[in-house]
Amino acid sequence: MSMPTRDPLDSLAYALSRYEDVQRGLAFPGGGPGLIAEWRASARAKLTELLGPLPTRHNPLQVEIGQPVRKRGYTRSTVTYTTHPDMASFGYLLIPDGLNGRVPAVVCVPGHGRGVDDLVGIGTDGSEREHKDGYQHDFAVQCVEHGYVTLAIEPIGFGHRRDPSARKSGPESSSCQPTAGVALMLGETILGWRVWDAIRSLDYLETRPEVDPTRMAMMGISGGGTITLYAAALDERIKAAVVSCSFCTFRDSIYSVSHCIDNYVPGILRWFEAADIAGLIAPRFLFAENGLDDTIFPERGVRVALKEAERIFSEQGAAGRVDHHFFDAGHVFNGSRAFPRLKEWLGA
Repeated sequence: MSMPTRDPLDSLAYALSRYEDVQRGLAFPGGGPGLIAEWRASARAKLTELLGPLPTRHNPLQVEIGQPVRKRGYTRSTVTYTTHPDMASFGYLLIPDGLNGRVPAVVCVPGHGRGVDDLVGIGTDGSEREHKDGYQHDFAVQCVEHGYVTLAIEPIGFGHRRDPSARKSGPESSSCQPTAGVALMLGETILGWRVWDAIRSLDYLETRPEVDPTRMAMMGISGGGTITLYAAALDERIKAAVVSCSFCTFRDSIYSVSHCIDNYVPGILRWFEAADIAGLIAPRFLFAENGLDDTIFPERGVRVALKEAERIFSEQGAAGRVDHHFFDAGHVFNGSRAFPRLKEWLGA
């Protein structure tokens, strides 16, 4: 009996057939400590190259901090700091009341939407909202309520970091797509720019007298989860990475489902799948949560990626340092199991 043939006019069928032929040059090799150490060094160098490459110099931050706003149980201040020459990052610094000594810190990164305001309880009209609305459920506020110094950062292309055309179009409009295209034309990636912003946010937190720099974590949803995964793979100051609605095989998510161009890194499949990148986080901690009804990061691909990540962690002597939560919802932040694990991992 002859096998059914693929439809030659089906673009997805063609893409999937090509996927099966790809040999990942830096897939996790297993083996002894020496071979694994060699892989880790080579994989980090290649990932850094593919993303842009990333800068090598940490220039002065040139920090500007806004007037603190009193909230229930914490203060919130705007903060800007230099990331690249002629470019600064924007964020909100949330500090819990009544601190006694240095405490853990969490960098929070939003997903697609209107930007970082949606993490800190600021409504579309600029008003202070009382309820944790939206698909991101103000998870930066949840972090500070758990006692963490929290830095919620704005990815370039969203919210406070948009071009004039997007600003005129309203708070929900982004300049993600044109900015991502510009990066590609320069031989770089917007994901690389955003990962570098996240790394610079750690530089800033290390200067804060409230922060224990040995206990810093990062948390992100959707595109913010992708930034979190890559940043944690490259920067060992991130002791725990919480990725919400974003960790999945490339094959089942950005390779075969329509996503924003900011998720794509040219040539990455020739070197890595998502679990290989996650493997660079070991022996630190990785928590992934996903809605069972999330159509852009499907359950099947999430489970495959998690199983492979668990294997890679285990072979590096870090068994049990990958955890996950599947919940009954779609593409939304949950956090019900992430926060207890974060408390355990950060010793807070």
